[in-house]
Amino acid sequence: MLDVAAITILLAFAFTFTNGFQDASSVAATLVASRSATPKKGIVLVAGMSFLGAVLGGSAVAFTLSGLLTLDPGVQTLWVLLAAILSATLWNLATWSYGLPSSSTHALIGGLIGAGMAAAGMGSVYWGIEELLAPQPEVVGLVKILVFFVASVFVGFSVSYLMRRTTRLLLRNAKKTVTWRIVSLNRITAALMAFFNGANDSQKQLGIIALVLFAAGESAVVEVPLWARLTCAVLLALGTLGGGWRIMRTLGRRIFKIEPIHSFDSQVSSAATIALSTLAGAPISSTHVITTSVIGVGAAENPQRVHWRVGKDIVAAMVVTIPGTALSGALVYFVISLFTGA
Repeated sequence: MLDVAAITILLAFAFTFTNGFQDASSVAATLVASRSATPKKGIVLVAGMSFLGAVLGGSAVAFTLSGLLTLDPGVQTLWVLLAAILSATLWNLATWSYGLPSSSTHALIGGLIGAGMAAAGMGSVYWGIEELLAPQPEVVGLVKILVFFVASVFVGFSVSYLMRRTTRLLLRNAKKTVTWRIVSLNRITAALMAFFNGANDSQKQLGIIALVLFAAGESAVVEVPLWARLTCAVLLALGTLGGGWRIMRTLGRRIFKIEPIHSFDSQVSSAATIALSTLAGAPISSTHVITTSVIGVGAAENPQRVHWRVGKDIVAAMVVTIPGTALSGALVYFVISLFTGA
């Protein structure tokens, strides 16, 4: 059992690294594309703030994710977690190779659902439907995750759209020198967005690690150890430094041409959405929030300048990620069970 736990934790760390270049690198896209920072300085800033967010960002999201499965502690749960992590990591690598800003978050959630159902049926997942339909409704379990998933995308688009409309009105008679102030503000908003992104992103893997330790009998309760938090923080930062260029090109150049004010509007919207979701304990997709905020700014500026086809590709990735990784998670678990009898 300890061997399986160790392998799963190592895969969770590997997933954190791929999450760094899949999700966290998206944070730097508008900052760099708007020429508010050089690529090197932008990535270093985002990596550093993501590290701090992972260390100081709390555990609310981790506990939400670790409560998604209702399986009893034991070796079967460890195999389920191993299959989920492996499935999500493969998904990250596949989407990264095509430069698509897919969601590491929903890849992991889909892997957990698929592997859990393959192991113990529908009852293995905390759906949250009964609680939602109760006389005093509660938004918990998978329902909570899906509600925040939809809401975060809608808010990301709407708030950035309103931000662009507002700033265009306020700055209609501004001098060109105001651009330098906006560039400075961009760096601040990018730092804040990276901090909350690091807090939200890292906790997904930390929730898995906490559940692995509990299932293996290495901890009496589901809790996040400090050594795991620090390791995830380092790997998230290294992943950001090492592999985000393809996705940065998609978000920063292919949707529409971004100027400093566009970057500012997008980053304010994204930072607020990610921060509120993190405080609520909801594991959202930072990539999707940032993407829809960029599209919202472009739509407010000039809908004809937006390359909507890119947006459609990204929306398609949003829709297929959870079902796709649920299927792959189930397949990976079945393969594991053939060799282990799990």
